Amino acid sequence: MSDEPQLIDGGMGGPDVTSPHGVGDPRSARTKGRKGRPKRTGWRRALPTWRMVVSGLLVIVFLVAGGLVTGYLLVDIPAAKDIAIAQSNVFLYSDGTPLAREGKINRENVPLSQVPKATQHAVLAAEDRDFYAESAINPEAMLRAAWNTATGKGKQSGSTITQQYVKNYYLDQEQTVSRKVKEFFISIKLDREVSKDDILEGYLNTSYFGRNAYGIQAAAQAYYGKDAKDLDLGQGAYLATLLNAPNAYDVVTHPQNKDRALARWNYVLDGMVKKDWLTKAARDRMTFPAPGKVTAQSGMSGQRGYLVEAVEAYLTENGVIDEQTLARGGYRITTTIDRKKQNAFVKAVREKLMSKLGDSRKVDSYVRAGGASIAPKTGQVVALYGGIDYTKQFVNNATRTDYQVGSTFKPLVLASALQNGSTTQAGEQITPYTIYDGTNKREVVGPDGPTGYSPANEDDVDYGDIDVTTATDNSVNSVYAQMAQDVGPAKVKQTAIALGVPKDTPDLTASPSIALGPATASVLDMTEAYATLANHGVHTPYSLVSKITKDGQQLELPSHKTDKAITRAAADSTTTVLQSVVDGGTATAAQAAGHPAAGKTGTAEDDKAAWFAGYTPDLATVVAVMGQDSATGTQKSLYGATGLARINGGGYPTEIWAAYTAAALQGRTPAEFDLRPEGGTDADTLPLPPATTDPAVTTPPVTSAPPSTLPADPTADPSLPTLTPPANPTTQPTYTPPTGLPGTADPPTTDPVDPGLPEAGG
Repeated sequence: MSDEPQLIDGGMGGPDVTSPHGVGDPRSARTKGRKGRPKRTGWRRALPTWRMVVSGLLVIVFLVAGGLVTGYLLVDIPAAKDIAIAQSNVFLYSDGTPLAREGKINRENVPLSQVPKATQHAVLAAEDRDFYAESAINPEAMLRAAWNTATGKGKQSGSTITQQYVKNYYLDQEQTVSRKVKEFFISIKLDREVSKDDILEGYLNTSYFGRNAYGIQAAAQAYYGKDAKDLDLGQGAYLATLLNAPNAYDVVTHPQNKDRALARWNYVLDGMVKKDWLTKAARDRMTFPAPGKVTAQSGMSGQRGYLVEAVEAYLTENGVIDEQTLARGGYRITTTIDRKKQNAFVKAVREKLMSKLGDSRKVDSYVRAGGASIAPKTGQVVALYGGIDYTKQFVNNATRTDYQVGSTFKPLVLASALQNGSTTQAGEQITPYTIYDGTNKREVVGPDGPTGYSPANEDDVDYGDIDVTTATDNSVNSVYAQMAQDVGPAKVKQTAIALGVPKDTPDLTASPSIALGPATASVLDMTEAYATLANHGVHTPYSLVSKITKDGQQLELPSHKTDKAITRAAADSTTTVLQSVVDGGTATAAQAAGHPAAGKTGTAEDDKAAWFAGYTPDLATVVAVMGQDSATGTQKSLYGATGLARINGGGYPTEIWAAYTAAALQGRTPAEFDLRPEGGTDADTLPLPPATTDPAVTTPPVTSAPPSTLPADPTADPSLPTLTPPANPTTQPTYTPPTGLPGTADPPTTDPVDPGLPEAGG
């Protein structure tokens, strides 16, 4: 190999003669990079080349794009959170005023159409002014919020309304990266699949406004006591203000923050002016709308719980909605309850009964009251008294079915006798003037002779021969037990069911004792039956709801078909007899109502309950006073309650009835009964369905005989008796008057003949 030095080609035409190391020194070749570029040395070597920067950026772009695509494909819109869709059921009085809200979440969704445009614009001005123009994500706002948070200006959210809705409706409130990522992708997807109006509606219904109010409707009620659709501009702007800091901006609970709240309110209104949603002139006229005081949550206290319970049972038992669906909430239920009448019922019970109770008498702690009131022509329940307070006494005394109705059942026996054209065992047609033997413990006689059943009269009084009207006035058990036998207990039961007593009522048995009221129909059931009498024999099932909606859609309610339970002649004849009970019988206290009235008192076995069932032409109402031990739930006698020897139907129940009826009908001219007791037309006479006899009881057939000769009435229904008095109307039956007055007599000293049957009369 030659020792001559070799020339190194520098790459651009010749040897590198500038190298201080001389031609051929290999160090001179490393001083230039590829293609003759100077190779970076020193600190410059730490900097990336432009190729590296571009390549890195491209990699990042591809990774981000890939991540976005992957995230968009992998993240689905989830099902809504339970808490986001949970709503309260809203119950309203018949006039639309709030009655109660039931549910863990105080929310009632409303469609966007029921939110005023001004309120919508106020919310947008407060939270997302470019909502309708922007995409679901606003990067600029997110960066601005991050910068403000980082520079100590307070935590701020750069979320759009879409993002906030996603967080409220689908996700939780935790501040984590994973939640933010999900929120990002769900918002993008939702914005592509759902309209802006739907998103805004969802946002308004899920946002929290303070005062335990979720959604704009609950907020409108909580702060201003009105529906969202009735909000004015100033009120809507204040509710929009609350979205930023719900509790802090409540100027009632935090008056020290009023300046901050007012500044935020002005910010909202100024934003509306900037977006041309509000004129400057209108803005200048605005004054701050102070919200109402914080009110305690209605809950179920007082009568609300009883009413809600009764309404829910009505809806579920009539197949309008099942219990589980109803429990999910979101229903707006307008009841038939008249607010003024309801308050009048509460006041009447409080003043006439509860104010008489004392702590020194243990028996006073047993006293309960229940009541119901129905408009006869419509069947609507206008008032319902369930007890002193649902949070203290949970059982609804208006709907419970465990107390004997006592002698309030007797008019149903008479109505059945008149409806069926029944006769006595002697063959005399039963009318209000028919004479019966009112001897105490008289044995009931059937076609085949004595039956072995001998009910006692109240206080063991012997009445002797007595007409039906007088026997009703004095609630004579021996007369009505015999009458039930004469009519046929199965027919009596059939008539009771036709009038409105449920066929599955406990102890509604087809035996002569049915007349004395061992059946345990509820107060509400008995009110329905008496409303049928008041409506001239036309039966309309009671209703508790006039309208129910969810999300603006109305649900179908029961049709409540009316039918002819008994003829008008039979119903009106019964009414004439019951008027006598009020005029001079056991219910004279009902006269205090100041309206023509008809009714019947009743007392259950051992004075465990006292009743009055009565009606005017416009209102049928039943009141019961019951005895129950709260600790054990057992029924208790009311002997000695309020300091009286006994409580019977002519006392507190009738007094409550009179006070309530007077208040409920205040301002109305007293209406006379339009009665047609003397027969009827063909239209009044419709056959009842076939009798459904109780298979456990065999009732001997009633032997009919031609009725006694009575003056002919060309308009009378030939199947019914006319009400012409006996030929000798001046001869009044004689009987021994009762000893003692209602409410003052001593308790019976003898045991009833049949301890399983009621013996108290009125």
